[in-house]
Amino acid sequence: MALGLAIQSKTKTIMKKLLLSFSFMVAVFAVYAQTERDLEDINEDNSWLKLGLNMGVPIGDIGDYSSFAFGLDAAGQFMRTDNFGLGVVTGYTQYFAKDDLPGTENFGAIPLGLMFRYYPEPSGFFAGTDVGYTFLTNGFPSDGGFYIRPQVGYHNYDWNIFAFYNQIFTSDPTADIQSIGVAATYNIRFK
Repeated sequence: MALGLAIQSKTKTIMKKLLLSFSFMVAVFAVYAQTERDLEDINEDNSWLKLGLNMGVPIGDIGDYSSFAFGLDAAGQFMRTDNFGLGVVTGYTQYFAKDDLPGTENFGAIPLGLMFRYYPEPSGFFAGTDVGYTFLTNGFPSDGGFYIRPQVGYHNYDWNIFAFYNQIFTSDPTADIQSIGVAATYNIRFK
C-alpha cells in the first residue's frame, strides 16, 4: 500500500514538471516566432477582456464527492503577435457536493494565473493553457495549489468556445482536483 502511494506521488510530481515545462516551451516558442508588439500598442484590435461561463464534470478521486462544477471566467488578453496571445486570468468555480454523501459540502476554486493562447488564423481553431495558483474555499482539506488548464476550441472576433481539462495540484496528493468541461467567453474590446 505504501509503495503504491509513493509511486503515485512520484508520478504526480513528474507530471507537474512535464506540464509546466511543456507550457513554458510553447510560450517561449510562440513569443519569438513572429514580430512582437509592445504594451504601448494596446488597441481594440489586439487586446480585450474575456468574460464567460464554464461547466465541468469532476473526475478522478474528487468525482467521488462532487458531481458538477459551474463557474465564471474573466481574463485580460494582449495579442503579443498576430497568432499568440497572453494575459492574466481569474474567476470562480463552484464544485457541488453529491447529495447522497452525508457530510460533504460544496467548495469553491478561485484561480489566479497566466494565459497563453495560439491562434493559427483570425477565426477558427485555437489552443492554449492557463497556469497559476488556485485558492480553495469552504473548508476544503487544502488551501489551494498549482493549476494547469489546457484547452482547445473555436474562436472568432467576438467569441471563444472551448473544451478544457483542469487540474489543481494540492499539497495533499490524494486531494488533487481534476475536471473536464466546456466554456464560452465573450470578447469585450479595449478602447
